[in-house]
Amino acid sequence: MFEGFTRKKVNVGEVDINCVYGGSGPPLLLLHGCPQNVTQWAKLVPLLADKYTVVCADLRGYGDSSKPKDAPDHSNYSFRAMAQDQVKLMGALGFERYHVAGHDRGARVSHRMALDWPQKVLTMSALDVVPTWAMYNKVTRQLAATFWQWYFFPIPEPFPELAIGANPDLFFENCLVVCGTSVLDKFDEEMVAEYRRCWRDPGMIHGTCSDYRAGASIDLEHDAADLHKKVECPVLTLWAGEGLVRTFFDFEKEWQARASDVRSVAAPGGHFFPEQYPRETADALLAFLAG
Repeated sequence: MFEGFTRKKVNVGEVDINCVYGGSGPPLLLLHGCPQNVTQWAKLVPLLADKYTVVCADLRGYGDSSKPKDAPDHSNYSFRAMAQDQVKLMGALGFERYHVAGHDRGARVSHRMALDWPQKVLTMSALDVVPTWAMYNKVTRQLAATFWQWYFFPIPEPFPELAIGANPDLFFENCLVVCGTSVLDKFDEEMVAEYRRCWRDPGMIHGTCSDYRAGASIDLEHDAADLHKKVECPVLTLWAGEGLVRTFFDFEKEWQARASDVRSVAAPGGHFFPEQYPRETADALLAFLAG
């Protein structure tokens, strides 16, 4: 995987961020979701690297990036902290302005990056998410039952860490299948092997829970303070046509409330379409970036 790409860990101050990068052209940062890592983009990057210098990075707490102990206020796992990691990473690689595309948790980091560092972000692509504020403030009984992990991960440690750690493959593969409205056989075996290698690490289990603890607390405080602000760069909401989120939200409407310039495109498949439909995902991203 990532043939011809450079693999590197970059110290960004508090943590080391693992990344792979290659290609040629304007820089494009890709940020993965939960419970994945940079491997999520392995089938997509060859389709982008002719036109863009693609950087794929593990978020702190995930993959092969550092997994610090959660702070009492969860601030070191906030989207603001994660976004700052990626800004410092791109600066260390020599990029001062760049396109950003994120899936799932990575899209939430991208959103915070576009708000906090607008001078850095040329465009933002949010893959199959609506803003975190909407997910926590427009809750229905059906939404809570569907996205139950949003309420399980934030339970104070060590309960979720111990429960997941008893059988991380069972837990996270269930996330892939249920949240992805899919079956495990539709995921590439080599990619799933890399996901398993990483999520079996107790540090990543803790990092995942810490990420969601921040999402349910300090991230909402940051969002509340910024409700008057809109992302000014062009935003693509690329959503799963067969996914679960679409049954609860109008993607275009939710992002228009938080961004000034929004384009909305449906992708085939469920939540994990970047892995399962890389060609269609690449085509949508390339069309948006070219525009």
